[in-house]
Amino acid sequence: MATTRNAHAGWIGDLPTGAGQVSLDSSGLGTFDVSWRARTEAAEGKTSPEELIAAAHSACFAMAFSHALSAEGKAADYVNTSAAVTFQPGEGITGSHLTLHARIPGLSQEEFARIAEGAKAGCPVSAALAGVAITLDATLDA
Repeated sequence: MATTRNAHAGWIGDLPTGAGQVSLDSSGLGTFDVSWRARTEAAEGKTSPEELIAAAHSACFAMAFSHALSAEGKAADYVNTSAAVTFQPGEGITGSHLTLHARIPGLSQEEFARIAEGAKAGCPVSAALAGVAITLDATLDA
C-alpha cells in the first residue's frame, strides 16, 4: 500500500536575506524556521533542507538495517544511525555520510558489514539520493 506524506514551505524576501518556514503537515509535529544563512553557515536554531534530508536518511537506514537484520534471524540490542548531508552552494547536495553503531549478539564483523552495506543500498532514501555519493562507517560494538 502506497503512502504519501506532506509538508509545505513559505518564503518571504530574497534568497540571501529572506526567511521561511517549513511545516510537517502529515504528522503535525511542527513548523520550523529556515533561511539561507542557516543552510550555508551556522544553523542558529533554524533548519535546512539538508538537515531534513539527513533526518530522513538516518531514519530510513535504521529501518532498512533492522529489517535486513531480522531477515537474517538476528536482533540488535540497539541500532544507532546518523546521516550527515553536505550542501555546496552553487553545486547542490554532494553527499550523505551514514554512521551506524550497533550491538548484535552472535553476529560476525563480516555479516555485520554485509548487512549494513545491503541496507545502505536498499534504503528508499538512498535510492532517492542516487545522484550523490553515499558513504557508510559501520561499527559493531562489543
